[in-house]
Amino acid sequence: MADPLRRSRGMRNFGDSKPRFVALLLVCFSLALLLLFTSEPSGSDPVTAGLSSFSRGARRSVLALKSDPLKARFDQIYKQANDHKLTAYAYAAYARKLKLENSKQVRVFANLARSYVDLMSKPTYQSLFQPDGASIDESVLRQFEKEVKARIKDTKQIIADAKEVFDNQLKIHKLKDTIFAVNEQLMKAKKQGAFSSLIAAKSIPKSLHCIAMKLMEERIAHPDNYVENSSLPQLEDPKLYHYAIFSDNVLAASVVVNSAVKNAKEPWKHVFHVVTDKMNLGAMQVMFKMKNYNGAHVEVKAVEDYEFLNPEYVPVLRQLENAKLQEFYFENKLENATKDTNNMKFRNPKYLSMLNHLRFYLPEIYPKLHRILFLDDDVVVQKDLTGLWKIDMDGKVNGAVETCFGSFHRYWQYMNFSHPLIKEKFDPKACAWAYGMNFFDLDAWRKQKCTEQYHYWQEKNENRTLWKLGTLPPGLITFYSTTKPLDKSWHVLGLGYNPSISMDEIQNAGVVHFNGNMKPWLDIAMPQFRPLWAKYVDSNMDVVQKCNFGV
Repeated sequence: MADPLRRSRGMRNFGDSKPRFVALLLVCFSLALLLLFTSEPSGSDPVTAGLSSFSRGARRSVLALKSDPLKARFDQIYKQANDHKLTAYAYAAYARKLKLENSKQVRVFANLARSYVDLMSKPTYQSLFQPDGASIDESVLRQFEKEVKARIKDTKQIIADAKEVFDNQLKIHKLKDTIFAVNEQLMKAKKQGAFSSLIAAKSIPKSLHCIAMKLMEERIAHPDNYVENSSLPQLEDPKLYHYAIFSDNVLAASVVVNSAVKNAKEPWKHVFHVVTDKMNLGAMQVMFKMKNYNGAHVEVKAVEDYEFLNPEYVPVLRQLENAKLQEFYFENKLENATKDTNNMKFRNPKYLSMLNHLRFYLPEIYPKLHRILFLDDDVVVQKDLTGLWKIDMDGKVNGAVETCFGSFHRYWQYMNFSHPLIKEKFDPKACAWAYGMNFFDLDAWRKQKCTEQYHYWQEKNENRTLWKLGTLPPGLITFYSTTKPLDKSWHVLGLGYNPSISMDEIQNAGVVHFNGNMKPWLDIAMPQFRPLWAKYVDSNMDVVQKCNFGV
């Protein structure tokens, strides 16, 4: 066991040496700090050396705080300068990491940080970094503050300009803003394009107008040669093949008749009922009287000749007197006319014409006929169509080619299924069909009172709440459960808007339809499809040649 007296003596000796031990630790710590702040690492660049000098000045300024009130102000200025200098160093380091040396970002931020060090090294401001006890000249401090603030302003501006290079979130936001702006421009361009296309589709080319005028001149010069004989028995003979063509386009109507006659096996058994308006009646009569159609019969009448078509009987005629409806059709301001881009195609004054709604009155216009083939004026007949009269309609009224595939051209795209009346009566997924070539059983039509159904729904849609506009939606409604699908080869659509239709499909079609804005008689027609129509134009006629109608 150790001697207690010896332990007690050893403790006294340690107590006597404790102050010397503490003093030794303080000396070592002071030397380490001095070495840390005064030593300059090997290979350091001027910016790092400046930073060391800047730190020494900072120590002196802190020691002097108690001796001069201006030291507190100087310390605040120094802190701001130091913070922005370190920020510049941080951006320079990050720029190196991103390999942006070539973009001058590293050099810009390094020079920016060095400018702070250079400022601290100016002889003018060395008095600010004097040791404790030295006073500060307020004018020198004020000038120093002015230069520091100028550098801080430049630093903030440079960082703000370059921030998007380093801030990914800012990049994303800027990219989103750019995409949004481009999308807005794209939507505006689409609306302008659709509006321009609509104007082009509405227009009547000068050459077509010229042809109509020349034909009228002939009609006026020789009125006796063009008297219409409506008492021919063939016009009401139900054993013949009857066609209905409603148009105010003289040349287009003639192409429909020409193509049908040239492809008919027995042209003398075909009867074409052409209905136009009073303004184009004379030109139509001359056009179809000037040519022999191989025995086919052509009747030309004006829609005004049917006295039963009056506002008391026809809902559309009453609705056409509505000022708001007329404004909708004839709006000529781009910003207003393009509000509803999806239904812009219906903003065509042709939908105001009774010629467009005449198709719903076929049984009354031709009371002695049993069946009739309706053709639009923008179709071309490529085959003999008498096979349609041999189809068993199974009691259906309308024979038409269906246009739906996948989810396209279903009833929900044409009607407002949020309306309870539409939702209750119709299936939104029901397949739509096409107008343009429609084979109608007029006996079934009369039996099922389809015209009355059309009137009912047209009255309900006076405020356009059930469907927008046009004749296809009321047709889909009127013949909802009484349409017989025809083979697609009878009627190929889309030659007025779809350039990707295969030529094999077109060549096998009984009728090709230039539905869309790119009509074959317009300059905007698709060149690959236009010859299908142009070959049936009577280009040898004097009126066509005089009017320079190019085909």
